[in-house]
Amino acid sequence: LFLAGTIPELMTFAGRNFDILAGLTAPLVVSLGWRPAFRRNLLLVWNVLSLALLLNIVIHALLAAPFPLQQLAFDQPNIAVLYFPFSWLPTYVVPVVLFCHLAALRKLY
Repeated sequence: LFLAGTIPELMTFAGRNFDILAGLTAPLVVSLGWRPAFRRNLLLVWNVLSLALLLNIVIHALLAAPFPLQQLAFDQPNIAVLYFPFSWLPTYVVPVVLFCHLAALRKLY
């Protein structure tokens, strides 16, 4: 999307988008989460860090969008989410991910 000119570089891995780390580490966390010694603390820490990564990219996406509150990426704003199928990201994917992390944290307490 960056190469197509629809998102700024700060929303890529070269920029400030590291939320893919949550998805890449999920299989490892699940395999270690079955062990009682690691379970609760590991899952709590991983969910909190994953929420922080999600919050990071959501804030950057909002601040880079071509709306009155735009503060970042004036030369190449975040316009990808205005077009299908990328409009699914803020309207479905992000809320589902947020809900799943919050549900997991609720279950761990």
